[in-house]
Amino acid sequence: MIKKYTKGAILLGVILSMGFTSCGVFNTNKYKSPEVDTQSLFRGEDPTDTTSIANIPWREYFTDPALQALIDEGLNKNYDLQIAVTRIQQAEASLYVAKSAYFPTVALAGQIDHTRTSVSKGKERILGYDAGTKYSLGVVVQWEADIWGKLSSKSKAQYAQFVGTHAYRNLVQTSLIANIATSYYSLLALDEQLKVTKETIGLLEESTRTMEAMMQAGMTGVNRAAVKQSEGLLYSTKVSVPNLEMQINQLENSLSLMLGRKPGPIARTSIGNQVIPSRLAFGIPAQMLAKRPDVLQAEMAFRSAFEMKNVAQRSLYPSITLSSGMVGFATVNTVAQFFKPENLLANIVGGLTQPLFAGNQLRGQLKVAKAQQQEALLTFEKTVLAASQEVSNILYTFDASLRKNEDRTKQVESLDTAVDDTKKLLISGEANYTEVLQAEQGLLQAQLGQVSDKLEQLQATVNLYRALGGGVE
Repeated sequence: MIKKYTKGAILLGVILSMGFTSCGVFNTNKYKSPEVDTQSLFRGEDPTDTTSIANIPWREYFTDPALQALIDEGLNKNYDLQIAVTRIQQAEASLYVAKSAYFPTVALAGQIDHTRTSVSKGKERILGYDAGTKYSLGVVVQWEADIWGKLSSKSKAQYAQFVGTHAYRNLVQTSLIANIATSYYSLLALDEQLKVTKETIGLLEESTRTMEAMMQAGMTGVNRAAVKQSEGLLYSTKVSVPNLEMQINQLENSLSLMLGRKPGPIARTSIGNQVIPSRLAFGIPAQMLAKRPDVLQAEMAFRSAFEMKNVAQRSLYPSITLSSGMVGFATVNTVAQFFKPENLLANIVGGLTQPLFAGNQLRGQLKVAKAQQQEALLTFEKTVLAASQEVSNILYTFDASLRKNEDRTKQVESLDTAVDDTKKLLISGEANYTEVLQAEQGLLQAQLGQVSDKLEQLQATVNLYRALGGGVE
């Protein structure tokens, strides 16, 4: 009897599958990656050279040993990266659940039914009852035939989400590496600015003492006002020291958080040890699209929405299920001979279900899924444009900053000479104190500007590395 029902259900599924296939129901749209026009994606650049810094491992790109140690610590202990890994684990489990829908669900079931029925006995119509107990034990099986590919689409959607979580984890990693490097270089720049400021304070203290001595000697052009203005410049410069020290302290604490450690000092070298490349290889736009985690994440979100739209569409079609109430053994009032062949129990049912009254609801869900797919596509296209804008901005920033180097160097050299000359001229009476103060103040600003220029260039190298998708190995 079991074989008869089983063959019937399988035959029903095969016949329906052949019929639906011949009608072209299975010929649904297959997923294709969205097309992207990469022409002039980088403003002013149409590169053909495929060499890209994004292909350089981060240990080779960032050569400062202290920075390498910090990045390595961050990759092992950063909380955001650990959270991203747990998301991958969740997505992997969801993918496993989606794939398990292909297979029948089998459960062990045991049941005891005790019945008690009132009856009348004999001519006297004496009221009594019959009682009985039924024991059953077996397995319950349920399975849905995936003739429309609905379950397959669900699985593909979960796979896209799984890949998307990997892309998210890579996005966190590239951002983490870039943030650690940027914070590290910023610390070096602050250290250098503090050093320059303290050196300038020493020079201003010397200058103030010189002016005071000249005033005491009664030299022409040097009076109390000159001394006080020199002191004012000295004190205004000193005031900047606590601000710089506060910024250093706060940046060290921020970097400690990235490293998953308690707030504290950060071991580092100096900004003078950092080498700025004269050129950054950025490759072709297609490479950026292939390596950038946020672009891949956006595409996987679109693919998931595409597959879920297919699921919503196929939910309108009939579903074929095979289920068994129970396959096993059953006996009444005794379990002594429970497993004898005559006690074999089988209840197998095959069903074809076509949605009727839920049709409007399902069609509404399809409309929602189509709108979500369109939203995901627009988000992907926006992500690509944002990536191209980011790369274009960084390339121009780096180039413009490099062009300042020669003029900035000449500015510092000129003002350094001006400070020495005006001091000599002041002593000889050929210059006044205002010229000295202006030269000293201008030199300090030029030196601080030189440090800022180098930091800008270092940050551009980091930002471009991240923008091109570097840092993922």
